Amino acid sequence: MRATVLALIAGLLLAACGSPPKPPEAEPEAPPPAPVAEEAPKFKNSTLKYLANRNLKPQPTRPLNVRSRCTHRDAIGTATRLNLLVKEAEVKNFDAQVSIKGRGVCNFNIKDFAQDAKLPQVLLRHKKESNCTVRMWEQGKEVTIAFNSCPQSCEGKAFDYLWPVIVDAKTGRCH
Repeated sequence: MRATVLALIAGLLLAACGSPPKPPEAEPEAPPPAPVAEEAPKFKNSTLKYLANRNLKPQPTRPLNVRSRCTHRDAIGTATRLNLLVKEAEVKNFDAQVSIKGRGVCNFNIKDFAQDAKLPQVLLRHKKESNCTVRMWEQGKEVTIAFNSCPQSCEGKAFDYLWPVIVDAKTGRCH
């Protein structure tokens, strides 16, 4: 009797509310995306248009070889002293002192760093401050030595004014 009452109640509810909801239908699978034809990049400004017409080639990836023992003073009084030897991307000697007029001095020495990478760029990482890195790479006839996140290697706020050191790869002169 109880089953009949429940069936009767269910029938009345269905009649009052309408038909039971239909189970959701499976959505048809989307067709695979059509192959995209590669288009030449559209240049948005005159600089990119100028570069597009030049015969630019990528810098070859090869082991860095540079020797430099130089000093340099620029027009605003920043004095750089560098002793650097890199053979087959292995840093043998690195000692840099950059004195920024009115700001302080920054000192970098190989004994404070461990070499993390050789290619495509030489990468030195500070042994105590892992965020502090020195990168070296060749670009044309010059080698760039760039310092990143190394304020502890400088006096006061001198690191805020530190620029990369540029070395002529053939002569070893600093810029």
